[in-house]
Amino acid sequence: MDLGLKNKVALVVGGSRGIGRAIAESLAREGCDLVLCARGKEPLELAASELGSYGTRVETITLDITHPEAAEQLVSFSADKFEGIDFLIANAGGNKRGRFEDTSEEDWTEILNLNLTAHLRTARAVIPVMREAKGGSIVFIASIFGREAGGAGLSIYNTTKSALISAAKIMAIELAIYGIRVNTVAPGSIRFPGGSWDKRCIADPDGMASFIADNIPLGRFGRAEEVADVVAFLVSERASWVSGACLNVDGVQSKSLI
Repeated sequence: MDLGLKNKVALVVGGSRGIGRAIAESLAREGCDLVLCARGKEPLELAASELGSYGTRVETITLDITHPEAAEQLVSFSADKFEGIDFLIANAGGNKRGRFEDTSEEDWTEILNLNLTAHLRTARAVIPVMREAKGGSIVFIASIFGREAGGAGLSIYNTTKSALISAAKIMAIELAIYGIRVNTVAPGSIRFPGGSWDKRCIADPDGMASFIADNIPLGRFGRAEEVADVVAFLVSERASWVSGACLNVDGVQSKSLI
């Protein structure tokens, strides 16, 4: 299926590895030009070199998206390199596990900033560019644990991902008049090289086999590319009537009815 993305410009936050890297590749394969942002310069340069093989332009900027000024820097950089920004994919994230009563103010501040505030800042910065172009698409990468309880030790993660989904819904309502669509994607357990599930599978294959049997009806971990292809569809005109939605990509792992 041709998604009609050729020569569109996509800004991918956290685009050097894992799900973000896969999203960048899926978009490049469809002909998108890319701006990739991440903290590490070398992984970014490697990603750009590999993605350039699809014949699209790939620009990179090394930024810590949690810094208050990073969002404006990122959008300004992208506007200098390209004539506009058609898509924003906000993917960077992290976690700090621990019983709620043991978590600290610093723990909450760090993960709230990384998983939520930084992405809202970036969206706020890119909206004027999309409004001037009379359209655009924003996709936040959330989690199935933004839609249901993630279990003990995940109070911070659950809170940030739920808030991201909620904010995206309100943004979708407010920005519809400008032709800007806003959606979230909620991955389940995704395995990719160097990721947390990959490390667990290597360290405890029997335990992970039991986890899959107990939790994932489709019988395996998800692949980053499977999340990426959903994102590519969502930003495209093939999803022109989809805004304010949260799409699970989870192999039936989640239990929520909504």
